[in-house]
Amino acid sequence: MKTEHIFKGVATALITPLNEKGVDYPKLKELVEWQIGQGINALVICGTTGEGSTLSDEEHREVLRFSLEAAAGRIPMIAGTGSNDTAYAIELTEYACQIGYDAMLVVTPYYNKATQNGLVKMFTAIADASTKSIILYNVPSRTGVSIEPATYAKLMDHPQICAIKEANGNISKIVETAALVGDKLNIYSGNDDQIVPILACGGMGVISVLSNVVPRETVELCEKFFAGDVAGAMELQKKYLALTNALFSEVNPIPVKAAMAAMGFCEDYLRLPLTPMEDAHKAVLLQCMRDVGVEV
Repeated sequence: MKTEHIFKGVATALITPLNEKGVDYPKLKELVEWQIGQGINALVICGTTGEGSTLSDEEHREVLRFSLEAAAGRIPMIAGTGSNDTAYAIELTEYACQIGYDAMLVVTPYYNKATQNGLVKMFTAIADASTKSIILYNVPSRTGVSIEPATYAKLMDHPQICAIKEANGNISKIVETAALVGDKLNIYSGNDDQIVPILACGGMGVISVLSNVVPRETVELCEKFFAGDVAGAMELQKKYLALTNALFSEVNPIPVKAAMAAMGFCEDYLRLPLTPMEDAHKAVLLQCMRDVGVEV
């Protein structure tokens, strides 16, 4: 029976500061320090929000190494090592294990997709190669394939597979998953607008885009829930709903990059096919940030 957890509360799916020359490592260090100083519970490096899919292999490994060194063991660190190429995902996973990451976030294969049987075989192969915990990442809106509750049940007994980042948006499916996996897999929300509902389903926390912008407040939301103040947690969920919606008004991480640039943490620079946020959407985003007290 698995009762351990990688983190409880909020893990920020951290942006990767980029410019025309490449990765802006001084800004990345600044971000790691700020997030830890704000009380974040864990960091995810090189996930979707970190633009892992457009980093070169050398950059991906160096961002992982640099971020881990910057965190210096102060919080759990989670490496985005998923790919639609299982062999490459295994290579990245082995590398992240070797340098000392606490866990891996492994997304379902995008574009080539997979059957549920294929998902079981892929996740098992990656987990077999890992010496650290694996978080399965389900985000069908981006990958075109969803992990079914029965598939989680087939994977839950693997000793390295410990958790789920669930971003399917379907609370009924999440309840079904929770009923099937019990305490063998921890469930983390992958959607910032569903933190409280998923915590109410027994969730352990959230892997968050919102917490790039308001880390302390996102942690407070989870802490209120865990302390039994469900109403207080829900008030914060509602308070940050407009900002959350603005952060997803274009494809992630376009809006959060605009937000973090406005806060001085990076340039508003993304790699194609992503492009900077449209002016009309950006105006709404910046106003939402001001409305909740973020200085821009």
